[in-house]
Amino acid sequence: MKKTKLFFSIIALAVLVLAACGNNDNKTKKSEENALKTIQKNGELTVGIMGTYAPYNYMNDKKEYDGFDVDIAKELAKRLGVKAKFVAQDFSGLIPGLQKGKFDMLVSQVTITPERQKQIDFTKPYITNEVKVIVKESNTKIKSSDDFKGKTIGVGLGTNDEAYLRNDLMPKVGNFKINTYDDVITTLKDLDAGRIDATINNVYALKPIVEENGYKIKAVGDAIKADKAAVAVKKGNTELVDALNDALAEMKKDGKYKEIFVKWFGEEPPAE
Repeated sequence: MKKTKLFFSIIALAVLVLAACGNNDNKTKKSEENALKTIQKNGELTVGIMGTYAPYNYMNDKKEYDGFDVDIAKELAKRLGVKAKFVAQDFSGLIPGLQKGKFDMLVSQVTITPERQKQIDFTKPYITNEVKVIVKESNTKIKSSDDFKGKTIGVGLGTNDEAYLRNDLMPKVGNFKINTYDDVITTLKDLDAGRIDATINNVYALKPIVEENGYKIKAVGDAIKADKAAVAVKKGNTELVDALNDALAEMKKDGKYKEIFVKWFGEEPPAE
């Protein structure tokens, strides 16, 4: 009899535990679904950016965040009926910060990759960037990424470019040393000083830094890859993703996206 009572007690306890877990899962799901409503209720959208990556996102002379990403984020916030609040963070900390709720979304050239799609959710891409090999003007030995073997290559810490160098390029061309950096400016400074042999990045990102500092560098060879960047949000925030996708589609349809693109890059966006 005692064994029977013990058996039913264990069953009852298991049912209660499972019910509690189910309730917690439902609460989490409901919280994620209500993220958009919470943002609209608060009237503010917290946007994570690097803040050191001109012309995409950087601090201007007025000590205000500016750039292509910033303008895109402001317009998205406006179409959601809220204001954008920008919080800067080293790129390597952006995704962990998003997962912990520090940001509502990231608009900082976050490239869509299968690995990142397991951690966070993305909108449809809002820009495609061609990545090239960058060397000093006097360098005649590196003509493409095939010449990286035995060289020292600089790259942004935690970026898709770093993953590409380690996982895709190195097995193909042979071992080379990788130096990681928290921002593009320091990377180019080391390239200009000869502390690294090359870096990889897109020309749009390098142009304003090169012009301001007079670095003697050049892009060589064809683009080694093309990255699609999108707005990133916490995993499961499907309502927010849908709302942002709708806003992006409206921006492209009414010409606002084109206006922002031309403002920062001096040319019309490529046809999709």
